[in-house]
Amino acid sequence: MALRRLASTLPATFIRGGTSKGIFIQRQHLPSDPAEWPRIFLGIMGSPDREYGRQLNGMGGGISSLSKICVVGPASAEHQAQGIPVEYTFVQVGVRDSTIDYSGNCGNLSSMIGVFARDENLCAPPPPGSTHMSVRTWNVNTQKVIQTTFPVSGDGVADLELPETSIAGVPGKASTIMLMFENPGGARTGKLLPSGSPVDSFEISISPTETRTLHFSLVDVTNPTVLVDSAELSQFLAVGEYVKGSSSDAAEQVGRVLELIRQKGAEKMGLDPSAQAQPKIALLSAPSEEGVDIVVHALSMGVLHKAIPMTLGCCAGCAANIPGTIAWDIVQKRGRASDMVRIKHPGGFVDVNADFNQDGSVKVARVARSGRRLMRGEVYW
Repeated sequence: MALRRLASTLPATFIRGGTSKGIFIQRQHLPSDPAEWPRIFLGIMGSPDREYGRQLNGMGGGISSLSKICVVGPASAEHQAQGIPVEYTFVQVGVRDSTIDYSGNCGNLSSMIGVFARDENLCAPPPPGSTHMSVRTWNVNTQKVIQTTFPVSGDGVADLELPETSIAGVPGKASTIMLMFENPGGARTGKLLPSGSPVDSFEISISPTETRTLHFSLVDVTNPTVLVDSAELSQFLAVGEYVKGSSSDAAEQVGRVLELIRQKGAEKMGLDPSAQAQPKIALLSAPSEEGVDIVVHALSMGVLHKAIPMTLGCCAGCAANIPGTIAWDIVQKRGRASDMVRIKHPGGFVDVNADFNQDGSVKVARVARSGRRLMRGEVYW
């Protein structure tokens, strides 16, 4: 007890969801005024770490996919009446700076909201004899419903240790968690295609003396994303060296151009171009192997991602079914005849399935994830 008086703590669970890790906190354990949350979140993660960028003084891991928090609590009475017992707010915490970003959602950590809710008795247990449980949740960031379905043991506790599925970036097999985004279009902008067009073009300064007209697709599914044609950029930039990480010059030049494109896309979407968390940006290219529909290299907070953020993966997978987008053009040239889109990324593969309404809007997007409880106790901030 003496130790507790020397430092501030709160109950928390440390969880892996997909290829991300984060701290899950019940909303009731935080101050009632959200204006007081940022100092707590920064203390938990060990940010800002301006000099080293490793967050060794907290729970963060020095990269965006390991600097995340989910605040979970009971849904509003209105949502509970609709069969949505839980709501959550996703928080992206800056590594080197003090950024606290609520603008988007994390698909990977979303896969574990239902499990955490069941562990914390925030939702009712499944009926006796159930082998699986589904939990519908309300994401405050995007104002969308997300459902997770996961196996449960005989006593109604989520069983995450079954050798059912493997995901790129995570060793071994674990239980399948089916993540389903309901009506995910227009998560931030209110429109599936924020500009009204499947392809847009802008003039971008490639260098102080050269300007090019570039094409990209602005798509808002689960999170707003700028999709760029890698082949077009490769005509005048060392994109191949950039994605391989083999050249510091390429990293600087290509990274600068991609950030300019992302900012232009943000302006066209009506978003803040200075907020690096949203929109996301990704390079798309045609695969060189059979059984793959598209290759995606994604950036997160300005850094080339070693895997693919799940919301971005869902967005790219849905875009592949929207006529005229860059993703559509790439997969159609390969004669794809399946609703399931297989994406190759630096960490492996992910399959995205989507159902569309007759008007072309996205009815639901699905992807399989896995997760693991890592620690439960008190976190110091």
